[in-house]
Amino acid sequence: MHHGNRHGRSEAAREAVLQAADDLVAEIGYARVTIEGIAGRAGVAKQTIYRWWRSKTDILVDAFVADAVQELTLPDTGSFGTDLRAHLEELVRFLEVSDAGAVFRALVGQAQHDPGLALRLRSEILPLLRARDRVPFERAVTRGELPADADIDLLVDRAVGPIHYRVLVTGAPVTAALLDA
Repeated sequence: MHHGNRHGRSEAAREAVLQAADDLVAEIGYARVTIEGIAGRAGVAKQTIYRWWRSKTDILVDAFVADAVQELTLPDTGSFGTDLRAHLEELVRFLEVSDAGAVFRALVGQAQHDPGLALRLRSEILPLLRARDRVPFERAVTRGELPADADIDLLVDRAVGPIHYRVLVTGAPVTAALLDA
């Protein structure tokens, strides 16, 4: 008999909870999602959820981290321009279209009046996204396409900042022209 949430049935239950939380946020919005609703969708007992997580926010942070690692693939095209373009297109799809993007938008909104979540967003979620956003630039430095002393964090801000701003603030579409620029 295996114990812990890494094996067999409990791992499957954990996956089902994360998936249910994702689906529900995308379908009905963060405010209307409840632990009961997640339990019902996942086919697990509410008690099971409370054994692993304290709140729906905790579930959604875990769901987002799992999704971001899975979905934000980083193709190596051999050149900085095409690497960056591919990554930015992927980021737009992720933020605008995927269930994980709906979760991210909900968490960013919720973080404005939830200091605990704001802390987790800044300590767990944003560094994960930042690490992925840095990859095309780090590869370019390695290949000699960017100078060794390039300020990668500033370059990342300039590349992804306009995308986050449109997705999270203005709601304007992210166009091919914006990505080209």
